[in-house]
Amino acid sequence: MQKRNFFTRSQTSILTESIGPVLKRLHPDGQYAIGQDCPIYWRETILPRFPTRVHNWFYVPNVPPGPNGEIRPSYEMWREYQAPLIALEFSPSWGDIEEARDTTPLFAADGAEQEPGKFWVYEKIIRIPYYGIFQSSNNQLEFYHLVDFVYHKLEPNSRGHYPIEPLEVELGVSPGNSWNKLPLRWWDLQGNLLLTDSERASLERRRTFEAEARAQKAEARVQGAEARVQEAEARARKAEARVQEAEARAQEAEARVQEAVDKAARLAEKLRVCVDPDAAEALAREAEARIQEAEARAQEAEARIQEAEARAQEAEARAQEAEAAHFRDCIE
Repeated sequence: MQKRNFFTRSQTSILTESIGPVLKRLHPDGQYAIGQDCPIYWRETILPRFPTRVHNWFYVPNVPPGPNGEIRPSYEMWREYQAPLIALEFSPSWGDIEEARDTTPLFAADGAEQEPGKFWVYEKIIRIPYYGIFQSSNNQLEFYHLVDFVYHKLEPNSRGHYPIEPLEVELGVSPGNSWNKLPLRWWDLQGNLLLTDSERASLERRRTFEAEARAQKAEARVQGAEARVQEAEARARKAEARVQEAEARAQEAEARVQEAVDKAARLAEKLRVCVDPDAAEALAREAEARIQEAEARAQEAEARIQEAEARAQEAEARAQEAEAAHFRDCIE
């Protein structure tokens, strides 16, 4: 009989806990039993010679969790009639592996009764549909399916798991990760690891922490975008002020041009009444110079207006870019 050890205790517990939600869904009436290092009595005798096999883990559908509400000390086939659907053996050593594979029949060739092998009892007497042998020393899993009263060794699927259709799960060896320190685990038929309660709670905490971190990062991006929008708006207001200043200067320049034109007209009028040709010529040159000066000032004002408009357009483009970035950050 295989001895119970710390690995066996932990491994059976994690198998039971992680498949619990699946079994509750398959059995809403609660009619199922799980055995952990529990003996199965496969025949009734007054003085049992070879009556029992201790299974590390097995599952029996459509039976009460315990007779009369009590915890089963063993599972007795002649009372329950229902065979387990799956049995698992954990074999930490080569000797345990040989025991799990033992096909010795109940009767020897000469007809003498002998202790049958565990494999033979599962296959020929109890007829457990699925049987797994896990060697914990090297994380190797053998899995058998009973077809036409004979065990056939199965090959794993593309994920390295063994599907168990009646349970809607897969059994396999995990490579190990942050959730799992024990290798033999269940997955659903889509390849998702079935977690224990503590693993689900830890996963939920990690998801909550990551969501909060993403929210804080998004909030920082929003605040940064809002700051950029405010900066762009400030630049736009400054550009608008420069435009207004340029417009005021342009109006001033136009007033000066008008003043120069008026002076030129007055000079021209003086020329018509002036009898001194040299004085008239001087007055004409002075008027022309003032007109040119006014036109230069008007051109300078126009250039400043164009520069201010260009700066205003640039500020508007930056403001639009900042608003677009703020919108993207809000969506993300």
